[in-house]
Amino acid sequence: MPAPERTTTVAIVAAGRAIVEAEGVEALTMQAVAERVGVRAPSLYKRVAGRDALLAAVVASALGDLVVAIADAAGAGGPRARIVAIATATRAFAHANPVGYGLIFAPSPAARPEVSALADAVEPLLEATSELVGDDAALDAARLLTAWLHGFLAMELGGSFQLGGDVERAFAYGLERILDAVAR
Repeated sequence: MPAPERTTTVAIVAAGRAIVEAEGVEALTMQAVAERVGVRAPSLYKRVAGRDALLAAVVASALGDLVVAIADAAGAGGPRARIVAIATATRAFAHANPVGYGLIFAPSPAARPEVSALADAVEPLLEATSELVGDDAALDAARLLTAWLHGFLAMELGGSFQLGGDVERAFAYGLERILDAVAR
């Protein structure tokens, strides 16, 4: 009779995400995850091929949660309202999961999300930009909006806004100006 399983892939990935968010990517080790889920490190290899596979699963999990947040936000309203909702939901996700958010955009091949998962994340934005500017410019508009949003979030999460002022107001101001420019 085989031994009962003491953990699941879902629990392993959740533990990995918790470690990454609390302590950083450097702290993500098979041993640290094993301790969190209450097993010995070698037993993790039944579920995850190694640290790179674990990191990829952590990134995929974070992206999956971002996809859900974006889809939930993009439910109703005109294209501008949906884009604002998507940007706001993305910002909330980034604040709740700063390391995971950063990993989604990381240039590391070990952590790079699948293209199909990224497509799922951008689909609601592409639909809204298509309505706003037409099919021919939708991808360009989505890229511009994403680049601005990611740049803003990278600076905000990195503590770069040190000159005072209201960052909430700056976010709304920037988003409205970008939308005005895109819609022209």
